[in-house]
Amino acid sequence: MPNWGEWAPSADGAPVTVERDPARDAARTELLNPAYHHHDPSLLERIRDWLLEQVAKALGTVGIPTGGMTSTVLFLVVAAVLAAVLWWRFGAPRRAGRTAAQLFDRTDGPTTAAAHRAAAAAHAAAGAWDDAVREQLRALIRGLEERTLLDVRPGRTADEAAAEAGRVLPDHAEALRRAARTFDDVVYGEHAADQAAYLSLLDLDRAVGTARPTLTGAAG
Repeated sequence: MPNWGEWAPSADGAPVTVERDPARDAARTELLNPAYHHHDPSLLERIRDWLLEQVAKALGTVGIPTGGMTSTVLFLVVAAVLAAVLWWRFGAPRRAGRTAAQLFDRTDGPTTAAAHRAAAAAHAAAGAWDDAVREQLRALIRGLEERTLLDVRPGRTADEAAAEAGRVLPDHAEALRRAARTFDDVVYGEHAADQAAYLSLLDLDRAVGTARPTLTGAAG
């Protein structure tokens, strides 16, 4: 039996000497060919198999039968528990690359605080809570602009407006920040608004409407 690590036949049948290390390298390179790994399990499949193996070992330790169905069910239970823990710890996944939504992103429609408040009330009466929340926050910020506590700046985002208003009205800074987050969540569809969200903004609008500002933090 010839040693193929030392020689191999040429096309005409004559032996050709092949060094051991190059032969090993050639074999390794050949085995890296994707054609040999077409049916290999994916990363997720390997993770699943590993978890199932761990579950089976744990069941065997406590004397529970480790049939395929039992292991699969327990794997799904463990996965659901892990997902619930991650959801509780980090919350719902945010849309990648999300930027803060602009407050006044159109040229038509209400322009005064009173008009935005009326529009918000009309939407609330119709049960359109998303629109009611958007208009109510616009009313709040427009009201601060009309009091000259904020400068009128097209393109201002909800987060920017809340931060600037919070510097002018520090006692309401946290509530304003939460209001901007609610606005962003509604605009991007991550959360649906409800009556409680609208009433919270309505109360905040009334509170900041009579609050005394810290003028050193005024934006304009």
